[in-house]
Amino acid sequence: MLDLGALFLMRVVGACFTADGYVTHANNDGRSAVEIRDPSASDHEVPGLSFRVFVDRGVGEAAGWALDQSQADAVLQTVIETFSYLNQHRNAYSRYDETVSKGFLDRVIIQPSVSNHEGKSFPFLVVRTVDPGRVRLLISASSMKEGGYIGEVERFAPVLAREFQWVVGKAETSQKPKTVAVERDFRRALIRADKDIRALSGEERVLLLRQLFETYLRTVDDQHSLDSQSYYEVGTTNLVVPSQTDSTTKFYDIRVREALQKIVREPVFLERTPLAVISLLNGAIWNVAFVKIEQRDWATRTRVQPADKAVIVGEPGRSIQPAAILLNLHRAAVPDDPFYGDTKHLPMGALSTDQLALVIAKEIQQNIVEKSQTGHVAQDALTTPK
Repeated sequence: MLDLGALFLMRVVGACFTADGYVTHANNDGRSAVEIRDPSASDHEVPGLSFRVFVDRGVGEAAGWALDQSQADAVLQTVIETFSYLNQHRNAYSRYDETVSKGFLDRVIIQPSVSNHEGKSFPFLVVRTVDPGRVRLLISASSMKEGGYIGEVERFAPVLAREFQWVVGKAETSQKPKTVAVERDFRRALIRADKDIRALSGEERVLLLRQLFETYLRTVDDQHSLDSQSYYEVGTTNLVVPSQTDSTTKFYDIRVREALQKIVREPVFLERTPLAVISLLNGAIWNVAFVKIEQRDWATRTRVQPADKAVIVGEPGRSIQPAAILLNLHRAAVPDDPFYGDTKHLPMGALSTDQLALVIAKEIQQNIVEKSQTGHVAQDALTTPK
């Protein structure tokens, strides 16, 4: 057993830096800047790998959470053995294999808990280094304990492996493209109180939604990442080359609007996914759009603006932290997605209007409240293809 109790008790001295951190749990998104310590000692080798595993106590102190010696030993042993396991099964974990092959990972740092600059805790964070294309992976020992992963290498392996989509994405993401300015008429945006929305008929809700299309709700992504991209024939994996640069963008703009009108019109959505109907009409959502982000494995994401970017909507003005619902064009749902059974294993861009409406409604229903309450933001939101 590795003797690490002293490592958690020693004072770690190192250089501090600020970097963009990305939460990598299935229900979390990009995070804003996080400050971490750079441990100068306590590194441990993983046989066959170039990066090392470090133990850092600094962030954990502030969180008031501590490991005793046996727990510290077990956490590090589990992490090292899990990396060894992944290394032996690289063919099964493509993002991990890509990370190792391209040398993206600078080091792994175990901390008693992992937090961003706002003090919110996460199981993992990925942070950039000063070296382009090199990132660091932070692992929360407390989250490992809570998840029952200590000593359970084969259970922890797929959980850890999923984080490497963010390692690859962060390492390969260069300077973000300039955001295309989107005109919104906040004062003229007619938003309703939740109780009033429930009282409207289906057709009245559609009319309200159409008014929001003109003043507030956008259905094209800010970077126009679908420009010059191929689109899918509905219900197949066949790709069609567009005749014009913006043909695919316009095609999916129409598809999204059709799906959103279906959500607000049909009584079944108000009954089963009421948050989807209400959030589309009360200003909580200001963008629903297809995007093309090859570096990300997710099929859908909910992005909520931080508090300092809240907007005043309507008359009289109401302060809102609006959300964007993104659908990743070429990605298919995975078993953990609430809409997995509705998509028939098709990529997002190939879904019918009925399927698309279900996907969007369930994404909003499952995530809009949680993301709003925990302050998830879109620092990594829309990376255009290179």
